[in-house]
Amino acid sequence: MTVNALIEKTGYKPLLLSDGDREITGGYAGDLLSWVMGRAESGDCWVTIMSNVNVAAVGQLTDCACIVFSEDVCPDENTVNAAKTHGLNLLLTGKSTFEVCVEVGALLK
Repeated sequence: MTVNALIEKTGYKPLLLSDGDREITGGYAGDLLSWVMGRAESGDCWVTIMSNVNVAAVGQLTDCACIVFSEDVCPDENTVNAAKTHGLNLLLTGKSTFEVCVEVGALLK
């Protein structure tokens, strides 16, 4: 499933869409950035409520397909600019982290 397909099927709002055709191959949910760095995998849809600029660095290091900010979290301009520099996809939703994980997991099966 591509990031564009995820947006279409879930209604998540794209905040930054650098590569909507990027393939999502898995998922990861986590807010402790050092933990995410060691466990998220390339192609993952990463679900988080963390919104500081370090999220962009972790997104680049893990090569995630997209970052979904759940629970109405919206990253600041510095974070968005850093994500743009790294070519990341940022999505927003008001749904809980659990709801997002259930949706993404069901779509990936």
